[in-house]
Amino acid sequence: MPTKKPNIAVIYFPGNNCEEESLKAVLATGMGGKIVRWNERKEVAKYDGFVIPGGWGYEDRIRAGVIMAKDPIFGIIKKEAENGKPVLGICNGAQALVECSMIPGLKNKVEMALAPNKNPLISGYYCVWVYIRAEQEKNNCAFTKFVDKNQVIPIPIAHGEGRFTTKDEELLDKLIKNKQIIFRYSTKDGIIEESFPTNPNGAMYNIAAICNKKGNVLAIMPHPERASFIRQLPDITDLKNKASGNILEFEKPAPARLIFDSMKKYIEEEVL
Repeated sequence: MPTKKPNIAVIYFPGNNCEEESLKAVLATGMGGKIVRWNERKEVAKYDGFVIPGGWGYEDRIRAGVIMAKDPIFGIIKKEAENGKPVLGICNGAQALVECSMIPGLKNKVEMALAPNKNPLISGYYCVWVYIRAEQEKNNCAFTKFVDKNQVIPIPIAHGEGRFTTKDEELLDKLIKNKQIIFRYSTKDGIIEESFPTNPNGAMYNIAAICNKKGNVLAIMPHPERASFIRQLPDITDLKNKASGNILEFEKPAPARLIFDSMKKYIEEEVL
């Protein structure tokens, strides 16, 4: 076992609003961590992994994540990812990973987009609790080492541009073949339904999260940091109902915490 505990940089960009929740989820696993501002680039490479949280980076001018993706700090993060360090991009962070070509990462260019949502209820920003199903075996991705294949996780979405899509007709087949599709939107029972509300934004193939081919970079549109403690879950979930009236139970981990636990295990095995 490594003597050093993993140390995570939660990268803050102007307009982010999930950095504190992301750091709390990181610290709850036993990892160390710090919120690092986007312009504090000098010592970023010393960290063992990176979380790029959600929010509204640079007000998402032009389109979501694109200005973030052009920031010089992404050059450093990209290099560290090439050396095997894990990178978790959540919501706005996921959009930036796509815009800087780290996801899906098959070519040195932008290959897909996180387009405006398509659903029959509302145009634009949509916030709701959903379910995602794990698509791959545990060791296929740095962020699923504790997540069983077909395991269903309750988790919230909160975005206006979260629909994974591409004009490349062959790309989806490549992602499936490479086992890069990590989570898909499903019902509570793990059934994949392409229609709304199971697929809340119209994403192709119900995609909620994609990793790079190496498996150490994950772009996930739902928010695991907002579903890492039982107290954060909605009252309709069985875990929340079972914990009702017991404050100690409320502080126990919820299923989405496994994404952060897996990140820790990966760093201990592959980075330290």
